[in-house]
Amino acid sequence: MRDGRYDQGVDVGGTLLGSGQNSNRHARQVKALRAVASVEFIKGLAVLLAGFGVLSLVHRDAWDVAESFLEWLHVSPDTRYAQVFLNLADKVTDSKLWLVAGGAMAYSCLRFVEAYGLWFERAWAEWLALVSGAIYLPIEILEIIGKPDAIRIGIFIINLAVVLYMAYLRWDAHIRAQQSRDVYQAAD
Repeated sequence: MRDGRYDQGVDVGGTLLGSGQNSNRHARQVKALRAVASVEFIKGLAVLLAGFGVLSLVHRDAWDVAESFLEWLHVSPDTRYAQVFLNLADKVTDSKLWLVAGGAMAYSCLRFVEAYGLWFERAWAEWLALVSGAIYLPIEILEIIGKPDAIRIGIFIINLAVVLYMAYLRWDAHIRAQQSRDVYQAAD
């Protein structure tokens, strides 16, 4: 039992009542938590790999790399957006690359820790998922308002579902803990 959430039923004359229902509920919650944990792990892995990609640019001419990338995409360097991209590449320094890679490492570590905690049903990880997901909601809303498309709306809906589910789990744990305290106090 964690946080009083997964009670095995009420003991009435030595018989546990409701344990099957709570067991099924717990199994569903574990599946949902592990699905969210898997998504967080994949996000952390993707950002970690991107960070290593950024590190691969250290001591290289970012302009040449950007120009090769545009060529690989078959984008003419004369277009407006290609020029913006090349101008940004021209401003890249090794210290900026290290800073971005360090940020990617920190973000990845946060996602890996969150994934671990959710996988093993830790309450602190549910709080972390709730808060970190809620931070993105206003930004995602602004992006949808600015340019609504199916991908932005889908990301928002998934993130909102995760935040709401984590809030539900935390609220449910609070209610169950309160009920357990009430039963314990009534037994005294």
